[in-house]
Amino acid sequence: MRYPYKDYFPAIDTSAFVASDAVLTGDIECGAYTSIWFKTVIRGDVAPVRIGAYANIQDLSLLHQSPDMPLIVEDYVTIGHQVTLHSAKIRKHALIGMGSVILDGAEIGEGAFIGAGSLVPPGKKIPPGVLAFGRPAKVIRDLTDEDIEDMQRIQQEYVDKGQYYKQLENKQE
Repeated sequence: MRYPYKDYFPAIDTSAFVASDAVLTGDIECGAYTSIWFKTVIRGDVAPVRIGAYANIQDLSLLHQSPDMPLIVEDYVTIGHQVTLHSAKIRKHALIGMGSVILDGAEIGEGAFIGAGSLVPPGKKIPPGVLAFGRPAKVIRDLTDEDIEDMQRIQQEYVDKGQYYKQLENKQE
């Protein structure tokens, strides 16, 4: 479902897949080939939400923000199942593991991997190209070539799956 909030209505690229039971409201922009999965809620009713191209926001995730603090998810980002993002910046090619919470003013560096169940506290900066894990998240190590390949595989699988579901949707219309 897509809902307006005041003068704002979600702007979703026509190539993007948005599950029918996902809820999007307000000042949201989603780029090309992005996928928003089942039971996800994205509210742009406090500040803007900007999601780049080829990103995926997986099932049961929640995206929101604080006043004057937009939520930015750049291109080629993977947001795992049941992730909460709140007024954070997630840089290109990053992966946020299942059940993680990323809070106001946190920034996840380009190509970084946040392990499942992690908590990135307000204002914390995770550098590019590292694995960070824990509550609170701490840098564990640099990513290996294997890690990077796996992250790219996951991201591409979600682009492909999103397009599969989008085609099913189009056939049903």
